[in-house]
Amino acid sequence: MTATVHILLVDDDPAEDVILRALMRRVTTYEIKLDYAETVEAALDFIRASGVQLDMILMDNRLQPQADFRETVPELRRNGYIGPIGVISSSISDAYFQKIDDYGVDFRIDKAELDPTAIEFILQEYVKRDADA
Repeated sequence: MTATVHILLVDDDPAEDVILRALMRRVTTYEIKLDYAETVEAALDFIRASGVQLDMILMDNRLQPQADFRETVPELRRNGYIGPIGVISSSISDAYFQKIDDYGVDFRIDKAELDPTAIEFILQEYVKRDADA
């Protein structure tokens, strides 16, 4: 029996939801339930209204109207989300990515590095749940 984890993807590009769902289906050590929100506001509404205990939020680096994770992640934290937040981006080489801790981000990953193995590693590191539970 595999452990179930609940992840919320926040990305203003619906195509990223389709791509990530396909990747998540290839993860074998966890059953992943993925929900999707296009904005921080929609994510906060989902968190408040759904009653779902999220294990993690994956946040696109750039969302409109906020500029990047330096504004979006603190908004989630100010509204009470305390679980792990990972920032995904097409480029994590910008200098500001070196200060993710200052903004409440737990980890960052380049979209090109996202594959089933990376997802399993991230879940093992941040969800702290035995896949055999």
